[in-house]
Amino acid sequence: MSSHPSPTATVNEALHAAPLSTLPRTGDADGRIGLRAQARHTGALVRRNLLWIRNDPQSVADAVLMPIVFALLFVYVFGGSIGQALGGGQERYVQYVIPGLMAMLGMNIAMGVGTGFNEDFQKGIMDRFRSLPIGRSSVLLAKISVELLRMLLATTILLTVAVLIGFDITSWPGLFAAVGLSVVFGSSLMWIFLVLGVTLKNAQSVQAMGFLVLFPLQFGSSIFAPPQSMPGWLRSFTDYNPLSSLADAARGLMTGGPVAHDVMITLGWSVALTAVMAPIAIHKFRTKS
Repeated sequence: MSSHPSPTATVNEALHAAPLSTLPRTGDADGRIGLRAQARHTGALVRRNLLWIRNDPQSVADAVLMPIVFALLFVYVFGGSIGQALGGGQERYVQYVIPGLMAMLGMNIAMGVGTGFNEDFQKGIMDRFRSLPIGRSSVLLAKISVELLRMLLATTILLTVAVLIGFDITSWPGLFAAVGLSVVFGSSLMWIFLVLGVTLKNAQSVQAMGFLVLFPLQFGSSIFAPPQSMPGWLRSFTDYNPLSSLADAARGLMTGGPVAHDVMITLGWSVALTAVMAPIAIHKFRTKS
């Protein structure tokens, strides 16, 4: 028998250690909770999720393998031809596509947030959490926090592989700024998939809906190829695609170029998506029967 505490026991211990004055009354789970108690509840749930990952390391396989597969696939399959169109070769394409792949990671991991959240509902885990005297938003914030750590892990692996295949980091401050921008945008996307995870019937439906949204946004953007080579109607879509703004901003920050406009567009999308979707996700979580 494992000596590790169960994830639910970890949450219970953290909550029982809290002063009674910080917890809502029994049966009033949506009552007002102080910020300190909210932070403590979120921390306990983050620990629960990390313990679950430690006991099931296969759950982070996608975060480890996905950036390696994408980097090698696009660089060595498309790098020669697209690199020539960019005025260079494979080496030029490495500089172009790696910042774009950083933008894509957040979207793919966000879809995993929705499917995992839905599976937790199907297993009854979320019903258990909703019966505890904790802030409802703590459950969602903890989920997003752990997934952002997975995103940072995937980004670190992607950049390591990128350097090995020839990517040249010209600005370390720009690199950190690009990672931070990707994290901000990725967290806003996670709220969308949390809504899907709590609304749709099963994880397969969440995944299907995710692919339906992800594919047009990813391939109808400047992530993999410059928009100048696209037909006019697709180029118009690409110009308004937030993934294009994120990819171009990361490119400018990491390899040089104008960034102000794309950074502002990306931050604007991030704030707007979070402001709209976060309250919806929390409300859906509270009222789901």
